[in-house]
Amino acid sequence: MVQKRLGVAVIGYGWWGKTIVATLQANPLIKVEMVVEVDPAICANAKLLGDKNDFIVSSSFDDAITSTEVEAVILCTPHLFHAQQIKDAAKSGKHVFCEKPLCLTFADAVGSVATCKTANVLLGIGHERRFEPAIIELRRHIVNGDLGTILQIEGNFSQDKFFALPPDNWRLSNELAPCGPLSATGIHLVDLAVAILGPANSALTRLNTLASNFANGDTLAIMLGFPSGATALISAILATPFDGRFAVYGSKGWIEIRDRTHPENPTGWDVSVVLSGKEKVTHFEEPHTVVRANLEAFANAVRGASSYPVSHKELLSTVAALEGIMKSAVTGQIEKIPVVLNEYE
Repeated sequence: MVQKRLGVAVIGYGWWGKTIVATLQANPLIKVEMVVEVDPAICANAKLLGDKNDFIVSSSFDDAITSTEVEAVILCTPHLFHAQQIKDAAKSGKHVFCEKPLCLTFADAVGSVATCKTANVLLGIGHERRFEPAIIELRRHIVNGDLGTILQIEGNFSQDKFFALPPDNWRLSNELAPCGPLSATGIHLVDLAVAILGPANSALTRLNTLASNFANGDTLAIMLGFPSGATALISAILATPFDGRFAVYGSKGWIEIRDRTHPENPTGWDVSVVLSGKEKVTHFEEPHTVVRANLEAFANAVRGASSYPVSHKELLSTVAALEGIMKSAVTGQIEKIPVVLNEYE
């Protein structure tokens, strides 16, 4: 039996909203029924595309959550709005796929998860780096014990795309996107660290503005501590050409994954594997559209064809780490991160 396409509304038609809509054109599992955009000029441009691709364009979020054609919303809106939009959508019976970060505070994230659980709707998250083939293989090596005890994670996700944004863009706002390199790119690496090591329990952060006029910073360094004693060292920069690297070091070996291009348009990954007593092995991982893979996993989970691979506990653990990182960026001190209880699994 052919699975019915999931009708979705994409909320926000900025840089990433446009990427999502383009990614979903002619998708066999998902159909864009509506785009919601509050900016009149952007809304007008969206309508031109909507006429060609059979979707409605509205300036009202209420139109999306009351539409009988829309089964789920995809939030591509400023982070500060996520918590309320998740709750409003869930209470209207709509499944929610939210771009990262889920929320800016742990309390808001707990409330969002609780509302979705009560409404019995799925909550997905835009942590598409989990869907990279090289990351999937890395996690398989870890589960199999090939790397032994995990000692340390190192990750970098840097870019200079934001120089093309107008100065008043919300992504450069300290209110709407605090600790800019974290919410823009670093959060992906925080999520991968949580996926591998579990919830973090401490954060030490250094945030500066060194090569831009971004109000929310352009250069970020993070040290995350975990109950096992392992550490994740993460850097994210918004003022340098693209670089992406993720490496895991264990007592029996290490694996490093390097992106050839920005994951928005992936062209593959270079992977190095070193196991104790063996020579270094390198290989190239072919490109894979991870944004589409994440959204299709969400659609399959809504239809009951499979489970969604990011648990509520992981969602909350990543936001808990984010909040601790942001606090440390202000205080300059090591900040404790609250424990996420197993009841959120």
